[in-house]
Amino acid sequence: MNSNELAPSTPLLWTGRILSGLVIAFLVFDGAIKLAPIQPVTDSLLELGFTPTDALARGLGILLIACTLLYAIPRTSLLGAILVTGYLGGAIAIQVRVGNPLFTHILFSFYLGAFMWAGLLIRNRQARYALFSEQRQT
Repeated sequence: MNSNELAPSTPLLWTGRILSGLVIAFLVFDGAIKLAPIQPVTDSLLELGFTPTDALARGLGILLIACTLLYAIPRTSLLGAILVTGYLGGAIAIQVRVGNPLFTHILFSFYLGAFMWAGLLIRNRQARYALFSEQRQT
């Protein structure tokens, strides 16, 4: 498989960029509201079983923004996607632990992760090559 076979068409490339952009915008917003812990952030931490401290909220916000920025930068987007996937996996585990509804709460992070990976694989040739190339070394 050569690199031309891995190149998406222009509309498909823009689809990947738009998917990635929407995910990035949501994750940056989610991280930013944790930096200045407002009442809904504090309330949600309490509902999820955490002691709602400003340090915890800010730490989660900084972590999420840092991982999202790695995802947004083309050179580090694969690393960022892996790190955001870990963050989202933790979110799923917490939602399961507190017994929240499946499709609206538990799987929301899964949906977000699926959009993130779809956007990455469509827009990033190196990520597609790393994951789907038959020429990988074993």
